[in-house]
Amino acid sequence: MKGSFRTGFFLLASILCGWSTSWIAGCSTAPDLESIAVTPPLSTVAKGLNQQFTAVGTFRGGITKDLTATVTWASTDTTVATVSNTAGSVGLATAIESGSTRIRASLKGVDGVVDFTVGPAIITSIAVTPANQTFPQNFPVQLIATGTFSDKSSQDVTSTVTWSSSQTDFASISSGGVATGQGQGTSSIQAALGGVQGATNINITSATLVGLVVSPQNPSIADTGVTLQFAANARFSDGSSLDATSVASWASSNTQIASIDSAAVARSLAIGAQTAGFSSIQAVLGTATGVSILTVTNHAGNGFAGVFTQRNDIGRTGQNINETILTPANVNSTSFGKVFSQPVDGNLYAQPLYVPNVSITGKGTHNVIYVATENDSVYAFDADNDTGSNANPLWQVSLVDAAHGAGPGARPVNSAGDVVCYVIDPHYGITSTPVIDPSAGTIYVEAISKENGVYFHRLHALDITTGLERSQSPVVIRATVPGTGDGSVNGMIAFNPARHTNRPGLLLVNGSVYVAFASTGCDQRPFHGWIFAFDSVTLSQQAVLNTTPNGEDGGIWMAGAGIAADSNANIFLATGNGTFDTTNIPATQLGDSILKLSLNGNRFLLLDYFSPFNQGVLDTEDSDLGSGGVLLLPGQQGPYPNELVEAGKSLKTYVIDRDQMTTNNLHNCLTNCDNEDPQIVQESSAAGVMFSAPAFWNNNIYLWGSGSVVKSFSVSNGVITLTGQASSNTSIQFPGANVVISANGTSNAIVWAVDGTHNRPLDGVATGPSVLYAFDATDVAILLYTSNQAANNRDIAGGSNKFVVPTIANGRIYIGTQAELDVYGLLATAAAAVKK
Repeated sequence: MKGSFRTGFFLLASILCGWSTSWIAGCSTAPDLESIAVTPPLSTVAKGLNQQFTAVGTFRGGITKDLTATVTWASTDTTVATVSNTAGSVGLATAIESGSTRIRASLKGVDGVVDFTVGPAIITSIAVTPANQTFPQNFPVQLIATGTFSDKSSQDVTSTVTWSSSQTDFASISSGGVATGQGQGTSSIQAALGGVQGATNINITSATLVGLVVSPQNPSIADTGVTLQFAANARFSDGSSLDATSVASWASSNTQIASIDSAAVARSLAIGAQTAGFSSIQAVLGTATGVSILTVTNHAGNGFAGVFTQRNDIGRTGQNINETILTPANVNSTSFGKVFSQPVDGNLYAQPLYVPNVSITGKGTHNVIYVATENDSVYAFDADNDTGSNANPLWQVSLVDAAHGAGPGARPVNSAGDVVCYVIDPHYGITSTPVIDPSAGTIYVEAISKENGVYFHRLHALDITTGLERSQSPVVIRATVPGTGDGSVNGMIAFNPARHTNRPGLLLVNGSVYVAFASTGCDQRPFHGWIFAFDSVTLSQQAVLNTTPNGEDGGIWMAGAGIAADSNANIFLATGNGTFDTTNIPATQLGDSILKLSLNGNRFLLLDYFSPFNQGVLDTEDSDLGSGGVLLLPGQQGPYPNELVEAGKSLKTYVIDRDQMTTNNLHNCLTNCDNEDPQIVQESSAAGVMFSAPAFWNNNIYLWGSGSVVKSFSVSNGVITLTGQASSNTSIQFPGANVVISANGTSNAIVWAVDGTHNRPLDGVATGPSVLYAFDATDVAILLYTSNQAANNRDIAGGSNKFVVPTIANGRIYIGTQAELDVYGLLATAAAAVKK
């Protein structure tokens, strides 16, 4: 009876007091809490997940009550798990790290405790990338599976998931996640792990792989363990492209210079005492191959490796920033001058090229300077002196003999009797600057000749140690394309070797040699702009483009400046006056335009282009946009990281975004143009008429226009300051001059140029010697040196040729003239002081 009474009393008291989580005032006695039970009693939770705990109290008399929100919660090891006392999440434990702890609920000295175990994180979702993409047939694509885990972490699980394809007739998938299209159609590719699945749809097209581009193109690193990441981009017949870095096979042609692993990371090796070494980095996928020439320089040297192409690099910047000998302090008529010259058999219009440490059979190792003449000869000279055995060429070859592919009676083209054009006089032979592959020891040269009344253009690949032709060399340059333009026959236009000259410097990029043509110089029709691509190993013709197949002219000459390319092997050039198509987009006639092209299998793709609003006027007045060369600016800050600069006869200098050449693809402004081209980044008349290419150094651009002075413009965040520019006080007449820069990094910079205005009487200027100029690059008003300063004609150069580009290498300046290679440098006393 007592127990029943006591229980009943307790219940009555509870009702009267209305207790739940606190005692009502006036109720002087609280019920007794005897125990707390925490549930679940045993639990294991994956790292990152949560567990809700509940506390139930048992009171005197066997009464139970949910005390979850009343108790104080705690974890004995908060590195393993924590438990919340915050309203809304009371009793919620969070698994922090694998291990064990105890979860405690406490109230008025009574505890309830359970063991809590935290296990490893478990996968909760899988993402497969690339997501919902279109791929060509027979192209292996590496898919990536990324797992997200219970602890919010993510991890590449490509190698641990189970892969499957919903439609194996359309796409297969390997255990490593490589998908390959089998036929046109769509398939879902799944990745499964731990009961979790992710998927992506892939659509397979009929496009085929036509090329592989390695980037960066032609980089330079120091020796002894420096690494560089390469990439491969696959190009397809429909114009699309995909990253192929992980599925291509990688190799280095010279493992004594650099290695490359399967992830496309190249590593330089120690190269000993030599100043530089070279390796061809190759990516192969199926039948497609991409190539980049890696230069490795001695870490103890100045970083200079040579001059292998016109204006020093494929961007045509004209800068050598590894010149440590020549400075504004020692380039003057007291310390600097003409140190020697070498006679040659014809005019030198091509820029001299320089390769160090060349082993010449029977003559030892030399730093070699290579020159090519309008008499169709190529010379290799010792670059350092003309004493002793070096007084003669290391080798000399004629490209109009049988050993170099010419037929009986072959000779250079005569300017008077053959083409009746005296722009180049007395012969047309080798006009463009060759290009050298130092990793293969090959120099590529384009030459024109006449054989028994027939004209031939040939591309030669010569061994730089002997001058002998490589296997498959030379090849005759010929092509026929559809077109109804000038010179067409039955809807086809054939390349006419008698009406065309290769003046732009050759380009070697991604294993292809590019050769471009304009008229002979006197605009004798029919002519067009032509560009050819040749495989650098086999010399097989890969592609050809005519710029005006249904029109006329549009030549590619650029005053001899080289065809430019970016590090992704996109090609940039400017055309001369000619037919332009304002009807079709993309245009099919491309006179007076700046073009962005890519090699796509056996054809050129026109990726983008720009033509000035007044193109029709330029064409009528023979004011070629393409009388000047294209400069690709090094990467810039700001909204336009990749830009080009070009100027021609039109009095305008154009600054263009290479990634999107015109806003909204307004390639040619036709209305509301307001005497300018609003769809490009900038344009200005500050530079004047140009028959040369701009140069770049340390965020400055340098130009020397026709009938003008050297000018420099600063560049900041991709914007050129076109007012208040620095300028020299030295003016020269037509055609102005090409400028190049020597510097030691960002110091001791000098602007170099050759005055070639005294070229021929037809220009209205008396013939005379070339003049070498040097200006302080930080202030071009400061003239440091001219080759006609010194007494007794000590430094006088050979006869003048226009468009000449000087070559700077290891304290020497090499310039081509009418009958000799002239070499300038520090005079004996000054040179000895520098060596000390």
